[in-house]
Amino acid sequence: MLPPHLDFKDIQDKLSSHFRPWQRSFQFWVRAADIYTGYKVFQLRVSLVKDVQKQEAMWEKQHELAAEKIYAMCSDLGGFFLKIAQIIGKPDLAPAAWVRRLVTLCDRAPATPFDVVKLVLEKELGYSVEELFDRFDVEPLGSASIAQVHRARLKGDRNDVVVKVQHPGVQDLMMTDIRNLQAFALYMQKTDIKFDLYSVTKEMETQIGYEFDFKREAAAMERIRRFLYENNKKSPVMVPRVLRDLVSRRVLVMEYIDGIPILNLGDEIAKRGINPVGKAAAAAKQNILKSLTLAYGQMILKSGYFHADPHPGNILICKGSEANYGQVKDLPDALRLGYANLVLAIVDNDPVRASESYKELGIGTLSKCENEQQELFRLAQTMFDTKLPPGVSMLQPFSEDSSIKKIAVQSFPEELFSVLRTVHLLRGLSVGLGVNYSCAEQWRPFAEEALYLAGRIKESKSKVGKRRSLR
Repeated sequence: MLPPHLDFKDIQDKLSSHFRPWQRSFQFWVRAADIYTGYKVFQLRVSLVKDVQKQEAMWEKQHELAAEKIYAMCSDLGGFFLKIAQIIGKPDLAPAAWVRRLVTLCDRAPATPFDVVKLVLEKELGYSVEELFDRFDVEPLGSASIAQVHRARLKGDRNDVVVKVQHPGVQDLMMTDIRNLQAFALYMQKTDIKFDLYSVTKEMETQIGYEFDFKREAAAMERIRRFLYENNKKSPVMVPRVLRDLVSRRVLVMEYIDGIPILNLGDEIAKRGINPVGKAAAAAKQNILKSLTLAYGQMILKSGYFHADPHPGNILICKGSEANYGQVKDLPDALRLGYANLVLAIVDNDPVRASESYKELGIGTLSKCENEQQELFRLAQTMFDTKLPPGVSMLQPFSEDSSIKKIAVQSFPEELFSVLRTVHLLRGLSVGLGVNYSCAEQWRPFAEEALYLAGRIKESKSKVGKRRSLR
């Protein structure tokens, strides 16, 4: 039990001082430098080896060594580095060794002790746990970088609820982490990666700042829930109902929806005696991706207001897909329409339109390569579509042959990063589930509708096609 003199402010101070900013920064830079220099030295070593198979084996060992170090850094420091693990630990982006190691961090942050959780909850809601709940599970369902969730049942109710409680002191830690990462991003984009990484980290700073206000999250859940139910006969994903009387800045109570994490889907299929490579499993995986893609396409292109923290630890599979709504993005109309134009360029295989869309979106590029327009189009496909080229099982965005190496992205709109993350979530899930599909193709009707309503196109091709098929 906590000493009686220890109050909420004391807990915040103790947790936020667990790593003082300078200590935390020192830890990050020592570890980041070790990982970075390890790769630079390795590049020199591997360049001396001529045998391709031996090179591949050497790279695999190097990736495994780096994966252990990255895992240790993210696990030990927690906070924002758990977010980094979520972003890079996807099978379409990072080396397989990284993915195997980092994917386990998606929803396994260290839990806050129950005594502290109880103190936070009672301070925020103004009632004791015993007054509010008939049952409150001490062990959390999961613990992430900002909060953890507990299953409980309210007094006099038959249905369970989920209680989301913020880790005390975590905001200060995460802001320190983000500033260190911004400095590292500036260095990387000047030396190794021709991409505006700094703008990406600035957008992450903005979005993560919003995550600490659960009142904002509750309002976002209600808005997205209403939008999806109004725009579909049956909502493609389930959005939990918020209990408005039990929401504060650090505590959020919502209905409990039973489901399994999408990362555990393969185990669940096997448990039910279904052939994991059979038709039934393939159909189930395709339906899951279709539901998620439909929901995101509608949110991004029809309203511009969408769930912006799309990592696998945030998605449950139930009768419908369900997600956590800590981060949401309100995309300005100019970017929403510019992105709709880019979607159609990708679907219609139109490099000229893609180049025009880049300019409209404010994506600044610089290239001295041959076939510049075609490389720009390849870059658009790599960044903003889920479909992998024939014979490719994993993209290597920073390989020497990649479009990112040939086309320097000098400026990238911060607000577009959330869309980029969404596409890469869907691609990562598609690779993990073994389903190769194009989100751009599925989003064509929404992109056409957005541009039609804005007066930028006369009629959508999909509507013309439907009319012709009815004749």
